[in-house]
Amino acid sequence: MRVLVCGGAGYIGSNMTAMLAAKGHEPVVFDNLSKGHKSAIGKTELVEGDLADSQLLVETLEKKSIEAVMHFAAFIEVGESVQAPLKYYRNNLCCTENLLSAMETVGVEKFVFSSTAAVYGTPKKVPITEDSPTDPINPYGQTKLAVERMCHYQSQTGKLAYVSLRYFNTCGAGNNATLGEDHRPESHLIPLTIQAAMGKRGDIKIYGTDYDTPDGTCIRDYIHIDDLCRAHLLALDWLDQGRELICNLGNEKGHSVREVIETVKKISGKDFKVTEVDRRPGDSPKLTADATKARKELGWKIEKPDIKEMVSTAWQWHNKNPNGYPD
Repeated sequence: MRVLVCGGAGYIGSNMTAMLAAKGHEPVVFDNLSKGHKSAIGKTELVEGDLADSQLLVETLEKKSIEAVMHFAAFIEVGESVQAPLKYYRNNLCCTENLLSAMETVGVEKFVFSSTAAVYGTPKKVPITEDSPTDPINPYGQTKLAVERMCHYQSQTGKLAYVSLRYFNTCGAGNNATLGEDHRPESHLIPLTIQAAMGKRGDIKIYGTDYDTPDGTCIRDYIHIDDLCRAHLLALDWLDQGRELICNLGNEKGHSVREVIETVKKISGKDFKVTEVDRRPGDSPKLTADATKARKELGWKIEKPDIKEMVSTAWQWHNKNPNGYPD
């Protein structure tokens, strides 16, 4: 299948692109390279452009004979979304409407959307199921939920078949630890902690140590990038027979902030400064997924559930690429 991978030069997009190619699909990357890295996609065909460019989208879908679209081109920083909400609505919502409109114009129906657990806001019960109330507490989560609703109504017209995958905490380096996480600036716990272990930052901070958890720090659900990408391949297959599906993607196991930090110390063999500071507003004590639906509907299963393996692949990549991708 010829698949347009929007945001395909980013962390998840580049791993997805590599997996698509390895499984016999023909990926075409569409990316403006504002966040992604050209070197992460190797020789894969790249259309350098922005999702705001309707004409280029239509031309690309037509000329490349695209059969399905995967969308990873959202802005993802929660804090930034609060400070610059219009930036997030413009890119995450308006540009996705542009993409769906181009797909409708050309007649491309299959769509796999990168959503987020942030659509649930601060849930009252964990683990979180797809039936849990959706109540985002920031513009990032709001824009993702708005896209899901847009997809739902478009699917009702018979012009779109979609799968929306709500990610929990994606981590690790995929494609045999050759494709890693290189956000600038970085905000995710595992790469930040690895930077501390490499001496690239003075400390790693723990925001709150008095939560109602075994060690007092927040618990989150971490999923290896390879497991995440395999779910997208299965979603493509599902679209051969289905029209609309929303699934959580998580490991269903929680790991605390302190546990992640100790795992990095063990894997790296390095000690580094850990600073305990006050809680951040809005942080929930525990967020874990119920991924039963993905297992049932997609036939998906976790193959890399161990936090040690997740950290180990990330450590390998960061050590081989201490300054990130060269571009």
